[in-house]
Amino acid sequence: MFDIAPVSLWEEDYSGLKALFVEWREAGVTDLSAYLRDDLSRVKTCSSRLRVLRVNRKTLSLFEADSLGHLVDNLDRVFRDDMLHAHIDELVQLWNGQTEFTSHTVNYTLGGRRLDIQLKGTLVPGFETSWERVLVAIEDVTERETARRGLATSEEYARGLFHHSPVSLWVEDFSSVKRLIDEIRLKGIIDFRVFTDVHPEFVTRCMSEIRVIDVNRHTLELFGAADLPTLLMHLGDVFRDGMNRPFREQLVDLWDGKLLQQREVVNYALDGRELHLHLQFSVLPGHEHDWSLVQVALTDITARKAAEAYLEFLGKHDVLTKLYNRSFFVDELNRLRRNGPTPISIIVADLNGLKAANDQWGHAAGDELLRRAGEVLGKLVTTPAHSARIGGDEFAILLPGTDEAGAEKTIEDIRRLVDLNNQYYSGSALSLSLGAATSAPGESLEDVVKRADARMYEEKHRYYGLTPLESRREAALAEAGQQS
Repeated sequence: MFDIAPVSLWEEDYSGLKALFVEWREAGVTDLSAYLRDDLSRVKTCSSRLRVLRVNRKTLSLFEADSLGHLVDNLDRVFRDDMLHAHIDELVQLWNGQTEFTSHTVNYTLGGRRLDIQLKGTLVPGFETSWERVLVAIEDVTERETARRGLATSEEYARGLFHHSPVSLWVEDFSSVKRLIDEIRLKGIIDFRVFTDVHPEFVTRCMSEIRVIDVNRHTLELFGAADLPTLLMHLGDVFRDGMNRPFREQLVDLWDGKLLQQREVVNYALDGRELHLHLQFSVLPGHEHDWSLVQVALTDITARKAAEAYLEFLGKHDVLTKLYNRSFFVDELNRLRRNGPTPISIIVADLNGLKAANDQWGHAAGDELLRRAGEVLGKLVTTPAHSARIGGDEFAILLPGTDEAGAEKTIEDIRRLVDLNNQYYSGSALSLSLGAATSAPGESLEDVVKRADARMYEEKHRYYGLTPLESRREAALAEAGQQS
């Protein structure tokens, strides 16, 4: 039965090892593990005291040996490298008085092939005192351990990809969200969008039921969190303000069976910074039935959004004065023509003395006057009114829903702010020629602009000391070349 057993069996004599243990105890050794690890040659000394009496056929086959003698003569090739530390554990078990010992270790065939083995040894009954007979069974678990190592390597690789990904990755559990959605579906709800319109608190509850399982390093860096617990403690600061609206759309998609989604959202870092993010949401394969494992990838597009906003700003604004530009003015004029509200008052303003400032002090001085004009008009005019730079030195103010008295009041406010502005700046004084007109029923806004422009020029004539008989062309010539 020993010889034909399907596992590797070794019958050995450990009496020499026991004698060695007695010597060490008498020498004062108490902690065998520390004693052996302090000098690994002592482990080899222990191994040399073991005597192999016989092995079965499976042992010879497993270790690629021709005979017992062939195997015994080459035990140094079988028991080497990784085995020493595992052998210490076996020896310590015997040192501590156990009659059985186990270990998970590595041996090598005589051909050099690595064997992962599960070793179990026992003192044969009747030999507990002398240790002259020990039976050792060795199970070859190489295939299992190779698969385990492969799985561990794969898991380590996947975790490495997760933690070192250049985008923010979240692993979340949405199973509670699915249960809530399934419950209202069972109650007969058909139109989920209408349901969430009526019950916005359902969206908030679903958000509170999400459980964050893990995040990667980039997530902590992006949101400015020292570690995962810190981030989890401040999720209310991360997902706030307008987050309910995109999350509601996410729930609507889930209701409709869309388990792979993407959209743009706004979150906040722990220091309060606004983060514009491209969100990619996916229920991981194998979890479609309960949504218990979901991955959310967040790509930071804050810089791109800032660039887009700036380009949009440039498309509608004058860079120098920060007011709206002529293109916006024309579009807004057309919108007001269609939608009102009426009456609509329009003020046209022209910067006085720009050419003189450019000639005397250079274009930097002229630009400074234009910036100051933009500062005055920008502070005074707020939505739904708009102020725009419509030419080199010419500005316009749109005042929807404002009558003549309101327009005159605005002109007075402009003059007051101009005087205040001049108190804070040295150099050339800021001066504006102003003209206002209010739309009459049925009058086109282009005609209103023309009337306001004509009144502005009347004031400009007075500023330059021109008589009413002098033409507008002469006044325009006086200001020729005032582009800056």
